[in-house]
Amino acid sequence: MSVTEKVIEIIAEQAVLEPSDVTLDSTLEALGIDSLGLVESIFAIEEEFDISVPFNANEPTAGDFDITSVASIISGIKKLIAEQA
Repeated sequence: MSVTEKVIEIIAEQAVLEPSDVTLDSTLEALGIDSLGLVESIFAIEEEFDISVPFNANEPTAGDFDITSVASIISGIKKLIAEQA
């Protein structure tokens, strides 16, 4: 399973949707994911890929990690995986 597929699966699980309902253009808000769901998604992603996501739950839009869309989250995760390698 690719990084993209796995991240979509994790996000879909948090949104209680099918992975096919999650598109790269989807925003977390549009998927119905609240701040708690976002934190749980980040933890699941960190565990799945053994990375540390630079994310502050108190200031989700602060910092370099872009959470504006599913595509931006996937891009950030791929970058973190590449940096760790």
